[in-house]
Amino acid sequence: MRAFSLPLHAFLLSFVLVVPSSATPSASISASNSSFTYNNSTFLLNGEPFQIIGGQMDPQRIPPVYWRDRLSKARAMGLNTIFPYVYWNLLEPTQGSWTSNEPANDIASYIKIAQEEGLNVILRPGPYICGEREWGGFPAWLAEIPGMVVRSYNQPFLDAATSYIERLADDIRDLQITRGGPILMIQVENEYGSYGDDHNYTTALRDLLRANFDRDIVLYTNDGGVDWTLEGGEVRGALAEIDGDPSSGFNSRRLYITDPTELGPLLDGEYYTWAPDQWGESNPHNTTVGRPEVVAQFEKDLDYVLGNQSASISLYMFHGGTNFGFGNGALWQNRTTVFTSSYDYGAPLDESGRTTDLYMSLRSAIQKYVPAGSIPDVPDNLPRSSIPQFALEPVTSLFDALPSRTSNSRPLTMEGLNQSYGFTLYEHTTTSALEGVVQPGDRPRDRVIVYVNGLRKGIIDSQYQHPLNISVSLQTGDKLQLLVENLGRVDYHSRNVGGIAYRNDVMDPYKGILGDVVIGNETVLDWDMYPLQLDDISGTLVNGAQNYTAGQIQSGIPPLFYRGSFNAPDSTDPALLDTFLAVPNGSKGNVWVNGFNLGRYWYVGPQQQLYLPGAIVRPGERNDVVVLDLEPASREGDMVAEGFSERSWGNNPDLDCERCI
Repeated sequence: MRAFSLPLHAFLLSFVLVVPSSATPSASISASNSSFTYNNSTFLLNGEPFQIIGGQMDPQRIPPVYWRDRLSKARAMGLNTIFPYVYWNLLEPTQGSWTSNEPANDIASYIKIAQEEGLNVILRPGPYICGEREWGGFPAWLAEIPGMVVRSYNQPFLDAATSYIERLADDIRDLQITRGGPILMIQVENEYGSYGDDHNYTTALRDLLRANFDRDIVLYTNDGGVDWTLEGGEVRGALAEIDGDPSSGFNSRRLYITDPTELGPLLDGEYYTWAPDQWGESNPHNTTVGRPEVVAQFEKDLDYVLGNQSASISLYMFHGGTNFGFGNGALWQNRTTVFTSSYDYGAPLDESGRTTDLYMSLRSAIQKYVPAGSIPDVPDNLPRSSIPQFALEPVTSLFDALPSRTSNSRPLTMEGLNQSYGFTLYEHTTTSALEGVVQPGDRPRDRVIVYVNGLRKGIIDSQYQHPLNISVSLQTGDKLQLLVENLGRVDYHSRNVGGIAYRNDVMDPYKGILGDVVIGNETVLDWDMYPLQLDDISGTLVNGAQNYTAGQIQSGIPPLFYRGSFNAPDSTDPALLDTFLAVPNGSKGNVWVNGFNLGRYWYVGPQQQLYLPGAIVRPGERNDVVVLDLEPASREGDMVAEGFSERSWGNNPDLDCERCI
């Protein structure tokens, strides 16, 4: 991923196509042992010239039931190879575990379906992938390994990365092109030149891939199209490719990459089809709708790459999908900039998998460069469902459904509590009077709701460079509670962002409270801590000690779980049950449907509805909806939910921090 004028990002998919050429294989790449090779200007598949026409699409952001649908639509747009990122944190959520047996993490099946749909694959396994994902795809447990320094020539990191790559390779090794599969190339790291220039590290990753995949598989790097990113990211023996603007990027590749083992055909590995959304009242949804000049530039650039340069390209994103659950990442720009659960991206295929006007425009542009009749017909868009408004009834307080506590003199971080995501509650009962501004460790990590005796006093939110100062006045026996929400670990850092040197928070992933809590000038000791990862909320609701009635709900009380249900129509096609679920009177929180965490909502926007895949819905049955609202009764109206067949976006002022910047 790299810095550019729109928000940052980092995943890719690509697709390959035969074009006329008189090219011959290069001497440095053996065609005898590999079905995919290249010369100075052309990729070759089984000795025949290929032009990669690609687009990014990641399996772990898409319900697996929909993989074939999305891949077939990629082919129908004229694409011919898929570049999926692989998310290490979902495959190894706890150290030593491995979840590729779960459908959503079965990367091998995704690759096989791609091949069945006429697509090749260019693999982007990381271990770092960026992509606006939580900590760039790193599992949170890495932070607790002594001496760990991610993205570096660091033995603890290389040991963990080696284990990950070895296990991933065991799952997909037989899917390489050299063994009859669709995997053509594998990326070394991901846009590393933006981050650093430790060539010992990237060389070690190159060797790790060589050791676990066939020696003849083509390796490549992908970096921003300027001198320092290309020079920082290049790896001897791996094709050096670019992302971003193709004209300047290709020129930079020609100027700054001189090692012959890194030279070959030109590929724009991330050509941005727009940008991801970020929470905030001043952050509208990113879309090309109503911006014909942007689409015209896309078409012009496709002509330049595929026509004038006879080069290759991958669209980032072809289909963005969804950051389900707590899967979104963040940036640090002297404040926490948080990506939404929706990863719609303004992409040609929208978040629900429907084709868009942009899809049709790009398809028309691509058709000029492929044999007539070679692109399949575009499937019709199926209508989405709507759900009539239904009531959400209060069930229990989050604070009445706490797990086992951990006690310590000083606060422990979320990671120190063996927790990866969600919320952590810190409680202290005062033994003497305290008064002053609450300082939750070194800084808020990330959004801290302050309670005294169960009543909310204010919110310290790192999404603002200057969050509110929350003062408390405590008497002996008062209970201070700090509920800390992990909004998403930083997934990207550049060593040069327009001349601004932001702190490298990829190296600082800790959530919860790091350091001491100080009130006024006094350090507060003796804490009870409760990790609230909320992987399985069924037990949380069953164990809740109190059932609420609407009359008991007043502004300022702790977070509440609400429950409701809707009946779904019968359908043999889950796509017909797709909808966009809204909690119009909610403040901020998460929504589960049939136990599946759809993601975060926040009235501030721009995302106002959560994508509910029909694959999660039980057709012809009652479907259970659970909502955790962090600030009950802070907005007018009854708690209800409703499903919409058409999506809307919008922004509202943050009433919790009206003076914050």
